[in-house]
Amino acid sequence: MVITKTEIYKLSIPMHPFTIATGTMHYAQNIFIRVHTDRGLVGVGECSAFPMIVGETQATCFAMAQDFASLWNGKDASQIESRMNELHDYTAFNSTIKSAFDMALYDLAAKAAQQPLYKFLGGKKKELETDLTIGIDTPEKMAKTASDFVQKGVRIIKVKLGKEATQDVKRIQRISEAIGSDIALRIDANQGWNFDEAVYALQAMGAFNIQFCEQPMRHWHDDRLPSLKKLSPIKIMADESVFDHYDAKRLIIAEACDYINIKFAKSGGIMEAIKINEVCEQYHTACMMGGMLESRVALTAFAHFATACDNIGFYDMDTCLLGHTTDPVTGGVRYNGFFLELPDTPGIGADVDEKFLQKCESVII
Repeated sequence: MVITKTEIYKLSIPMHPFTIATGTMHYAQNIFIRVHTDRGLVGVGECSAFPMIVGETQATCFAMAQDFASLWNGKDASQIESRMNELHDYTAFNSTIKSAFDMALYDLAAKAAQQPLYKFLGGKKKELETDLTIGIDTPEKMAKTASDFVQKGVRIIKVKLGKEATQDVKRIQRISEAIGSDIALRIDANQGWNFDEAVYALQAMGAFNIQFCEQPMRHWHDDRLPSLKKLSPIKIMADESVFDHYDAKRLIIAEACDYINIKFAKSGGIMEAIKINEVCEQYHTACMMGGMLESRVALTAFAHFATACDNIGFYDMDTCLLGHTTDPVTGGVRYNGFFLELPDTPGIGADVDEKFLQKCESVII
């Protein structure tokens, strides 16, 4: 299965503004690729550039994608590890754009095997219920949003925090007053607190129905996570501190976290995500499947992977519900309320509408 060419698109999806501790997004700045082979099979991949977390932009991803495509032309797409190692040898980091190429290889492999990706990865269908995320705003507006979510049938709410710890506590207090104690809350500080702020906020929020707190501090404070974990009444989930399985093992052995969030944009794709999950499974550490601002192409790949991994028990897969004003995807996973339903077509089972792609900047290598 020889690679003959790669189509590369800047897939910009307009959004309603969405704010987290590290910034506000107005567009999902994504890259979409199609890897063609001499067997007529085409593999699709997508990534979402999130510079404030991963350090890549849509422009850097677009440039690196052209280099990656050139490296792969004439090579065997079925040799996933060899192809990905070529990218790792070519450049360090750049995990976001690598994840799109990794995704395309797994799509091709599953299509060649005539299996949906979750079956190719050894999985069976299971129930995937996503949370729905509230961006940072005033306590009153966030409480109103939470109430609206509950009216729509949301049973798990994720709340973005990390701007002014005292205000963050008020945000959770107002939200809890508005929705009661039956709705599960997850909080995500996106590295916004220092150690003292994290201790204050987590202890002050301990009485509320909070499943866990994602990434309370900057990753360079990982050495203080074990102390924070001991002081916190709320379980800690590592996100930006875990890019690969080495990070996962380091934090777990240090007793620095209770859970780990897997995102392809951090891991570089499915191949490394498998290793992260295996390490977590070995140490009895449950994982969450998360994402950035991807379209339903990558979301479908996330759902396949989460379905294939029993150790993934939390699902933060509302990426396409976070204010995307258009959906350019054909096929793929669908939301049934806040449950995700996977297609049984071979591979990932999703693509992007040609009319939408015609309006995107693109190149063929």
